[in-house]
Amino acid sequence: MRYFLHIAYNGNNYLGWQKLPGIVSVQEIIETTLSQILKESVTIVGCGRTDAHVHASQFFLHFDVAKTPTFDLLFRLNKCLPHDITVYDVIGMAGLPHARFDATQRSYDYCIHTQKDPYLKGLSSFYPDLNPDPGKMKEAADALVKYDDFSCFCKSPLKYEHTICRVTEAQLFTSPDHKRIRFHISSNRFLAGMVRIIMGKLLEIGNGELSLEEFEQFLISGKTPATIIPAYPQGLYLSKVTYPYLDIPNCSVFSNMLMREVNLPV
Repeated sequence: MRYFLHIAYNGNNYLGWQKLPGIVSVQEIIETTLSQILKESVTIVGCGRTDAHVHASQFFLHFDVAKTPTFDLLFRLNKCLPHDITVYDVIGMAGLPHARFDATQRSYDYCIHTQKDPYLKGLSSFYPDLNPDPGKMKEAADALVKYDDFSCFCKSPLKYEHTICRVTEAQLFTSPDHKRIRFHISSNRFLAGMVRIIMGKLLEIGNGELSLEEFEQFLISGKTPATIIPAYPQGLYLSKVTYPYLDIPNCSVFSNMLMREVNLPV
């Protein structure tokens, strides 16, 4: 029997989603917990991979079990998993749907604050010396939907068969005082480091260090910038994953509140 788990996690204590030797990962914690609860070895497949300290306010994974659980798996998972990982739904799936390959769209949100706030530590990226021009950043964000090859904004483009991403949304939002900014982007796929690299370039544009014309020239030519400084990981959230057969709203109360507070279009 195949199951999907609908989960969310705070990534501050993890060196990414993917299980790798010698690191603490979200995948390893969930696999170990599931195997202990179900009393069989369980391998999980996630809808994607997040970097170290990156969050997911919505994430899906699938796993197979030989026997259907006769107990409340949702309750036991949330009781046994650490407090920074939450399971919202356990969904029995007909056939063999795939959490990664079947996803038709993913969305990310990136949150920034420029005024020190103890309640945002680790949940939004703090840039104390930033005084950006949100209007210029918005122009660059708006331009992203015009292009489909993002090899220039990828950590390792050569590992992919192609670097085509169909970006359907790219929006910038701000608080009334412009001390908090949120970047939202949706696409059918994302490349390694793509969102944080784009965010880093948007910040350069906002600070007057990069022009919109130079930004677009990277996308037109496919040439990688000479300097790439990705934005900090702590402000990044995988916030929505959509399937042809599954479209569930984001359930994370805190992240929804965080997004709504920075919801004025620039």
